[in-house]
Amino acid sequence: MTRIIADISMSLDGFVTGPDPGPDNGLGDGGEALHTWAFSDDPDDRRMLREATARSGAVVLGRRLFDVFDGPHGWDDTVGYGAGEVGKPSFVVVTASPPKSVRLTGLDWTFVTTGLADAVAAARERAEAASAAAGKDLDVVLMGGGATIGSALAAGLVDLLSLHLAPVVLGAGTPLFTGGAPRTLIQREVTVTSTATHLIYDCARPGADA
Repeated sequence: MTRIIADISMSLDGFVTGPDPGPDNGLGDGGEALHTWAFSDDPDDRRMLREATARSGAVVLGRRLFDVFDGPHGWDDTVGYGAGEVGKPSFVVVTASPPKSVRLTGLDWTFVTTGLADAVAAARERAEAASAAAGKDLDVVLMGGGATIGSALAAGLVDLLSLHLAPVVLGAGTPLFTGGAPRTLIQREVTVTSTATHLIYDCARPGADA
C-alpha cells in the first residue's frame, strides 16, 4: 500500500527555514542547523535517513524548493535526495507554470500546474509503478517546503508525518504550522539522538477525533 508521508526538519519554535530563505540561501539564515542530523555519524540518524530515502517511490515538492535545488548552489551528483543511499525516485513539483529549462536533467521531473492534490495523485501513480518494479511497497514523500507540507496536512492528504525536531531556536523563518482547522496526530515513534528528536505521527483528517 502506498502511503503519503510528509518528512521535514523543524526548529523548536516551529520553523522549517531560518529568516530570508531564497534560491541562494535555501534554508535561510541559520537554517543549516535544522539538517545537522542528516550529516551525523550517529547510527540512529543514519538509519532514519536511510529508511526515509529507501521507502521513496516518488517525491513531491513545491516550486520554491525546486528552484533552490535546481539553482547554481543546489543539488549535484554528490548532494541531493538520497545521494549515496538509494536510486533516484521520480520528483513531482507543484507549480503555477513549468520552468523554461531544468539544470538537473539527470532526474525524472514532472511539473503539475493543477494543484497539490493532483500532484500527490501523480506522485502516487509513479510510486505504485516503482513499487511494482521493485517488488516492494514504496511511498510518496512530501519533502517541502513548509507551505507545501502545511497545505497537505490541512487538506488531509498526509498519512504519516515524520518530523525531525532540531535543538535550535531560529526566532523567525518559514513556519510549518500556520493555524487553520484542528489536526489530530497520533504519536507512533520517538527516536532521540544528539542532533534531533525524530517524531513519527499518524495523521487523521482535520477535525477528526483520535
